[in-house]
Amino acid sequence: MSLVRVREHVNPLSKKYQVTIEPPDWAKIYADCNRPLHLDIGCGRGKFLLQMAQIQPEWNFLGLEIREPLVKQAQEWRNELGLTNLHYLFCNANNSLRPLLNSLPPGHLRTVSIQFPDPWFKRRHQKRRVVQPELVADLAEFLVPSGTVFMQSDVEEVAVDMRDRFLENPSFTPQSSGWLPTNPLPVQTERERLVLSYGDPVYRIVFERKAKV
Repeated sequence: MSLVRVREHVNPLSKKYQVTIEPPDWAKIYADCNRPLHLDIGCGRGKFLLQMAQIQPEWNFLGLEIREPLVKQAQEWRNELGLTNLHYLFCNANNSLRPLLNSLPPGHLRTVSIQFPDPWFKRRHQKRRVVQPELVADLAEFLVPSGTVFMQSDVEEVAVDMRDRFLENPSFTPQSSGWLPTNPLPVQTERERLVLSYGDPVYRIVFERKAKV
């Protein structure tokens, strides 16, 4: 698989990324729209989902990525494999997540992953981080009761920030009291494998959507 070269980080607050995506016709994207859906926010090159879609054909998978060249390449790889349960979309999740989720068949969003997002270390840049209160609120509204959100980062500060955003929302509860020692998903991202090969820690946590009252 040849790789396209792109900038490692793009500013989600720049004017270019403020256009809200028009939701697609899901019936034309997936062979069966009634399958449960796994959403990967910030899917990068999409290889994690490429593997997940093959080992779990009974699920649909959707990857959101803000770097358009990566999305185009991921779609090419998906097409080469003929996968009908996988799709990628170029968008800014912080302004396009709600219309996308609102257009999905109700009750289909079962699991979400947010893995190794851009850290944006400088304090003045932290408003660019993907996990913001509005994004958490959108997931709380559309994720099914007992649905889960898996998050991980090799930057403890970022992991703590993501965790705290979800702790602030009463609709979510953590499944563990601390960081998970292993990844509960059957596939590791390229970043995770690289970090572990160096012997560095990965900070992981799963939140569960509480039953709606």
